[in-house]
Amino acid sequence: MSLLVLGLSHHDAPLDLLERVSLDGAARRALVATLSRNEHIAEAVVVSTCNRTEVYVEAVTFHGAVAAVTEELEVAARVPRAELTDRLALHFEDRAIAHAFRVASGLESMALGESQIRAQMRAALHEAQEERAVGPALNALFQQALRVGKRVHTDTGIESVSGSLIQAGLAAAAPVVGDLASARVLVVGAGSMAALAAQTAHRAGAGELTIVNRTLSRAAALASRVGGHAERFGALADALATADVVISCIGAPGLVVSTRSARAAAHARTGRPQVYLDLALPHDVDHAVGDLPGVTRLGLEHLGTILATVGASPQVQQAADIVTAEVAAYLTDRAALEAAPTISALRGRASEVLEAELARLTSRTPELTDEQRREVEIAMGRLVDKLLHGPTVRVKELAARGDLAEYAEALALLFALDPHTVAAVSSPPPFESPGFASEPEATR
Repeated sequence: MSLLVLGLSHHDAPLDLLERVSLDGAARRALVATLSRNEHIAEAVVVSTCNRTEVYVEAVTFHGAVAAVTEELEVAARVPRAELTDRLALHFEDRAIAHAFRVASGLESMALGESQIRAQMRAALHEAQEERAVGPALNALFQQALRVGKRVHTDTGIESVSGSLIQAGLAAAAPVVGDLASARVLVVGAGSMAALAAQTAHRAGAGELTIVNRTLSRAAALASRVGGHAERFGALADALATADVVISCIGAPGLVVSTRSARAAAHARTGRPQVYLDLALPHDVDHAVGDLPGVTRLGLEHLGTILATVGASPQVQQAADIVTAEVAAYLTDRAALEAAPTISALRGRASEVLEAELARLTSRTPELTDEQRREVEIAMGRLVDKLLHGPTVRVKELAARGDLAEYAEALALLFALDPHTVAAVSSPPPFESPGFASEPEATR
């Protein structure tokens, strides 16, 4: 068995491709169900957000799992394989664990440190659990990744960095619409990203803040937190006409703001400039809106390039350090679990031999007192412990390095251990396709 992650993110793929590959809940469930039935895959979880579409699997065979994921992702996303393989990134074993922890911590998001990714990963895990596609490996990985992500956000203050995407958008809007203090800002949506946008605009001093959402109660709850007011989704056309800056964060299939509705809003504004910040994937605002007179559209593809220097912040470095330490601890714990069957088998065999010899000693030396017999048992037990100490330590060391298999087999031969109780861990051969951005190291 081996853990691998295969998919696309904003690091490797253009946003138009990410948008085409983005999977809704039904598509994620269908893909998970299909993969879980594949002979090369033991467990599967599919994460698809505005920044990434990735498949996490516990693979029975490495090459078979990679081929299966690539093929099924092509079918699910309806994107030609040539487009996928040129952009797919592969993370294997240790790097897959590190990647999952970084994703859950917001360190791989376009808006560094954003917290909604944890909810999205939790939802992905829940979907896979309902499809009975997850077992101990991915359950443990995702649960720990979620804990690490929560710790990062609690201990580092990285949430202050996560607003950078919206801040960049508002900064880019200012030269167009003027001072934000006198601007009217409309936020479309009431989810995690919309809440972040509303809070960021509020802190930036927006003159007036309006929240529009399909569920009015959620819009009202968000508006109350940022000193704004809520409107029903049916009032969107009027809200667009009065807004200087529109921030849309829904990301559902289909457009939220069409060129027609944006043109009507621009006409009602009689030439006053307007900026649309489209933070959604799939995009909410028709790309052609940016071609209207007096209207500027800024999407993720525009804003992402503005954030190149954010990674140098101390919060991000502190978060990365936490993730590094957590990965090391996770690998140590996992190595101990891998080594446990071998150690148990070795000590079990030693106990059998010791008990047999003590029984033989009892039958041949009836003259020994109970106290003397106890001293002999203690001495022989200590001798066995000393003899097993070296092999036990070595098993743990080799498990931590991923080199346990050959040593476990040697122990099984030398000590006549039951091979079915010994954990044999092997690394797959390197994947040589040039189409993947990350490949496993060669087998030692």
